[in-house]
Order: sequence, then C-alpha cells, then structure tokens
Amino acid sequence: MDIAYRRIATVHFTLTDEDGSVITTTRGHDPLVYMHGTESIARGLEEALEGRKAGEQFEVTVPPEKGFGPRHESLVQRHPLSIITDGATPEVGARFNAQTAKGPLDVVVTAVEGDTVTVDGNHPLAGRTFRADLEVVDVRVATPDEIQFGLG
Repeated sequence: MDIAYRRIATVHFTLTDEDGSVITTTRGHDPLVYMHGTESIARGLEEALEGRKAGEQFEVTVPPEKGFGPRHESLVQRHPLSIITDGATPEVGARFNAQTAKGPLDVVVTAVEGDTVTVDGNHPLAGRTFRADLEVVDVRVATPDEIQFGLG
C-alpha cells in the first residue's frame, strides 16, 4: 500500500544538518506515526514520502521553505529576568511556554546575562536546510475515528 492522503504511515528517520551532525533520530526509539496529508510533518518530508511503500529507504534534502520556514530575528528577544513569574532561574537551553500578544509560543533560553534573559521563539531548524534518512515501516488505512479525531 502506498503512502497517500489520510493514510497512516509509520516511519523511522534521522535528520542531519549540513555538516552531517545528527539533529534527531527515531532509531533506537519508537518510529514516527502520522496521518499523511494533514500537515503534521514538514512539507518537504511529506512530499518525499508521498507514494512510498513499507520497506522503502531513501534520503532527501529539505530546504527551509519546505522544512521549518525562515528564521525570524523578531522572535529573538531580550527581557528582564522578572518576566519569568514562576520564580525559576532560567538556564541556557531551557524551554518554556511564553505568553505573547498572538498567543502562546514555545521559546528557548539562549543567554542569561545579569538580570536579562534572551529567548528565541524560532523552531530550532528554522532557516536551515536538513537531510532526512527515511525508512517506511508501515502504511495502513486510517480508522474512521482517526479520520475524525486525528491520531491520539
């Protein structure tokens, strides 16, 4: 069975950056299970997986416009430490959910200097080309509940 719109695909992947360093992988962990055609994975990956069958292994290079979009410098901001209201002391690399005028945004602390914290709301792969080594493990028809409610 081919990967197609609203079919459930199970995929192992390893993402690497332009230097070949591993960014993330499902190898040694549970594979990714997603409903194809629902924009739940990067567009470049979905396009590369379209029409593939269980057992296929391949690589694809995904540019930012088909990956995680461009990097927006406006999402890198400096704030006084007092903006963190739960009393936690932020550390570089810490992730938390910030409330913005446009709603919640996941951010990463990129610097703590004196009484100032710098956070970045960009996806870690925004503005970056990455390479994906993919293996299709399984493809099946979605159940009526999965079509109506999504994977849960």
